[in-house]
Amino acid sequence: MAACLSLSFIPVQSFASIAAPINLGDKNTPAAVKANAILLRINEIKNMDKSNLTSSDKKALRKELHSMKHELRSNGGVYLSVGAIIIIILLLILLL
Repeated sequence: MAACLSLSFIPVQSFASIAAPINLGDKNTPAAVKANAILLRINEIKNMDKSNLTSSDKKALRKELHSMKHELRSNGGVYLSVGAIIIIILLLILLL
C-alpha cells in the first residue's frame, strides 16, 4: 500500500497527444509563421544594445523573453501521475 501511494505522486508524461514538431522550413502553416516571428524577435532582443536601457526597460525585456520562451516550449503534452493511471485502470476494470 505504501509503495502504491509513493508512486502516485510521481508525474509521468503521456507522449500520445504531443504533436509533431514544427517544421520551420514550411512557411505556410500559422504555427511556423508565429514561431519564426518569435525567433526573429528573440534575435532582435539579443542583438540590442542594453547598456543605455533603464532597469524597468530591462525588466520588461526579460518578461517578454520569458513569455516567448514559454510559448515556444508549450507542446500541449498531458501529464499523468502513476496513481492517476492506476485509478483510471481500476475504474475501467470495474465499469467494464
